[in-house]
Amino acid sequence: MSVFSSALRFSFRRPASVAAALLLGSVGEAQAQDVFFSQSFATRLHTNPAFTGLVDDYSVTLSYRNQFPTLSGSFVSSQAAADLRLNQPGQHHALGLLINQDRAGAVGYTRLEIGALYAYHTRLTEKLALSGGLRASYGRQRVGYDNFVFGDQIQEDGSVVGPSAESLDFPPVNYLSLGTGAVLYTEQGWLSVAGQHLNQPSLGFRTESQLPILLSISGGYKLFAIKPGQGVANREVSYTPVAAYTRQGGSQRVETGIYLTASPVTLGAVYRNISLPGSVRPQQLVAVVAGVQAGALRVGYSYDVGLSQLSSELGGAHEVTLALRAFDRLENAHRRLKRRVYPKAPCPAF
Repeated sequence: MSVFSSALRFSFRRPASVAAALLLGSVGEAQAQDVFFSQSFATRLHTNPAFTGLVDDYSVTLSYRNQFPTLSGSFVSSQAAADLRLNQPGQHHALGLLINQDRAGAVGYTRLEIGALYAYHTRLTEKLALSGGLRASYGRQRVGYDNFVFGDQIQEDGSVVGPSAESLDFPPVNYLSLGTGAVLYTEQGWLSVAGQHLNQPSLGFRTESQLPILLSISGGYKLFAIKPGQGVANREVSYTPVAAYTRQGGSQRVETGIYLTASPVTLGAVYRNISLPGSVRPQQLVAVVAGVQAGALRVGYSYDVGLSQLSSELGGAHEVTLALRAFDRLENAHRRLKRRVYPKAPCPAF
């Protein structure tokens, strides 16, 4: 989003847009940043390509996030993801597709990414398995200036007239982004390590501006009160504490939380942006997550509750996910008898 650093010298039609420009301008100085979803397990392919085919035999997920809704032209992200675990040979291979679009309405900014994912699964021991993944994405970023009012358009009485003489020749930027990751897991715990934008593609319109490498480490451990049985039995009551650390450019964050699953309902609370020693104090918030499963359908909703003055005034974030997934328990039991099954990854669905 480096283009937004120049947006500070523009005026806007609506006062709330000035706040948006200030925020985007500060982001521009820190280089571009990826969107962070509150329902990180529903959007797990976005987090780590190694999650491809890891939780279900196949799944299709639609996600929508509206961040800072009190601003004029809030930050909106839409995502479609799909993955498929290939049954032959040996359930080692999985394929995925990830489409993500980010929009900031007040400044006419859009970024579209379409990514292909591949993961390889292997069992290290009877109870321990490893998944490694790759991601290659095509991206396209553009900025429109329909909402901008330049200085040469403002008259002495404050009225706005005519088109601006400013040069608005900013063609879209196309780029290629590469990422990789790994997930080490058992039926109760997992550790995820991923790196995105390893080639640091340029997003600059007129000057060079790189998309910095995004590094993430996350994990959790599931504690069962009632563990699902073999075959078609799927009743589960469990508690899953989780933690994550991400770093991109000069920005870093730590998250910690807990999920409660009492099928078919999952509830969670994640405390995000915990301050680290030596870092500028970030905005504090709690993401509250709720989801329900009905057969192959999963629906999730989350809301980011701001705990600091700025984050609460910006209005937090609404996020909705809709997933269609399939996991054949009878076939899984048959594979288990033949010792051709992997541990089922225990991360929450929402």
